Amino acid sequence: MELTREIYWNVGHSVMIPMYLLVAAAVGVLVWGLRKRLAIYRQGQPLDRIDQRDERLKGVLRDVLLQVRVLRVKGAGTAHGLFFFGFVLLTIGTTLVFLQADILHPLFGIRFLKGGFYLLFSIVLDLAGLVGIVMLLGLAARRYIVRPKDLPTVSDNALMLVLLLLILVTGFLLEGTRMAATELGTSLSWWSPVGLFCAQAFAGMSEAAQRSLHLGLWWFHFALVLGFFCAIPFTRFRHLLLTPANVFFRDLGPRGNLPTLDLEDEEAESFGVATISDLTWKDIFDGDACTYCKRCQDRCPAWNTDKPLSPMKLVNQINEVSIDNPEANLVETVTNDVLWSCTTCRACQEICPATIEHVTKIVGMRRSLVLMEGEFPGEEVQKAVEQTEVNGNPLGMAPAARADWAEGLEIADFSKGEKAEILYFVGCYASFDKRNQKIARSFIQLLSAAGIKVGILGKEEKCCGEPVRKLGNEYLYQMLAVENIEQLQATGAGRIVTACPHCFNTLAKDYRDLGFELPVEHANTFLAKLLDGGKLKLKAESLDCTYHDSCYLGRYNDLYDAPRRLLAAAGARVAEMEKSRAESFCCGAGGGRILAEEKLGERINQKRARMAAETGTGTLVSSCPFCMTMFEDGIKGAELDETLQPKDLLELLAERIDA
Repeated sequence: MELTREIYWNVGHSVMIPMYLLVAAAVGVLVWGLRKRLAIYRQGQPLDRIDQRDERLKGVLRDVLLQVRVLRVKGAGTAHGLFFFGFVLLTIGTTLVFLQADILHPLFGIRFLKGGFYLLFSIVLDLAGLVGIVMLLGLAARRYIVRPKDLPTVSDNALMLVLLLLILVTGFLLEGTRMAATELGTSLSWWSPVGLFCAQAFAGMSEAAQRSLHLGLWWFHFALVLGFFCAIPFTRFRHLLLTPANVFFRDLGPRGNLPTLDLEDEEAESFGVATISDLTWKDIFDGDACTYCKRCQDRCPAWNTDKPLSPMKLVNQINEVSIDNPEANLVETVTNDVLWSCTTCRACQEICPATIEHVTKIVGMRRSLVLMEGEFPGEEVQKAVEQTEVNGNPLGMAPAARADWAEGLEIADFSKGEKAEILYFVGCYASFDKRNQKIARSFIQLLSAAGIKVGILGKEEKCCGEPVRKLGNEYLYQMLAVENIEQLQATGAGRIVTACPHCFNTLAKDYRDLGFELPVEHANTFLAKLLDGGKLKLKAESLDCTYHDSCYLGRYNDLYDAPRRLLAAAGARVAEMEKSRAESFCCGAGGGRILAEEKLGERINQKRARMAAETGTGTLVSSCPFCMTMFEDGIKGAELDETLQPKDLLELLAERIDA
């Protein structure tokens, strides 16, 4: 017996013409539906997302074909990934059948689905189909029986699950009726275990009945496949095509960099995002690529502290407006409370399997609120912004006092004409806040111990502009940035070091759009290099602690290892919180929220403080002046003063300098 099968058994090759005509019609409906979607995307502004094609294709291979982003989440992510792999194998199998039956064999007499390869082909496809069914049933049970909190369920979900299940089940029933008539009792049947199970159910039927049932099942299965193609552009099935496309169109960086507005554009009638036409086409496309998996929502610190912001809902609100009412005011649709709740921590974007970009949309709408309406999340924020404009810092302190913290330390002051190779950009909180001034002094002590002398801008330094920019005040940000860039470049320094992640991210990335070119390094990596080079020597003193990954060090810049290496060198044993590294939970200060009162829901800093307390270490180490400020307040608010102490990495290291 030849190890193969007749592909058009019982159906006959005469079915090919009507079959392909129907396939062409279904593909036509698919293309027509997708073209209608294009008109929706074209409402947005142009944006080049087809550059660096090799890098984009690598992302598609990694995140789509290998499901790397999907598999980050256990449970539903694993089930979805396994279903996807099974679906891909079935698609490959169907393509091989098409190549042999409809092209190679009739035209060239070539048959490759035979022998050992056919046996492998049979068992792989059988197991792939079985895995697909089991995973779909698991996903259905999760959605309709377990019902995770806040998981949205729409009619499309049921249609997708039922249609895919019917396609897989009828495929096995088809195989079973064919095998009952042709393969039962042969060794060939063993290579299709699921098909064999189905075949045994039809074994008692006459051959005529088996053929009649097979023919009916064949056309029903085929109709389901046609329906699947036709449904794609009109249901959530769209994500099967658009999510991979969105991965291709993803932002290639710099990570977290916001578009810099041309505020001198005389033709611009408004700034920021007020309506759909103010967004880019990619912002609108994001809504169709969304899979409603709610991973972004699950990780959003605002949503998890009972605030109204759901990144998933926001993206889909924009999608609905783009279809139903493109002229509607987006800010009114989304609401101010939602927009002001965001900490710009990027937890949503880091976990999103569809590479949707939430933060730029939120900041875009904030820009419209601030620049066009003059609105802020509260009077305290408006006051801080005014103080930044007048005094160069949100704390309202006199610029002349900006370098007072450095009195008695060996630091060059560039504002006095002194020189140094390395410039320390101090930041507002380390300059004026007493708690953070101690940390700045600790940094200088570490540098002095390593034989490194740095200079500061002194009274000429101004806020880097990051908080006001994330709040939407692009005008004030650019004014501050231009003044800082002029001062920084005039110093003649060769490198800039800063201990503030917000300053670091802004100087290293955002300032590039304004012509700034000096290299910028965070204190953690700078000190780690000194440690590795033997210039900085630390005493290892035992300490149990937990470490908080600042959003702007971690998710924005991948700086996870350097602070942990420094802690290890200082003798610290780090007990990781449940949410750490890329999944770290925000302290609540980002997005300009450090300037705002937190009036809705639970305080984010208190929730994070409780996470730290759960490690039982007693010490919470951070590496950001904003985080330190939030933790000082959060620990008191959560009444954890006696069990948890906030400590900055720099002051901990300074205590362990080996003289």
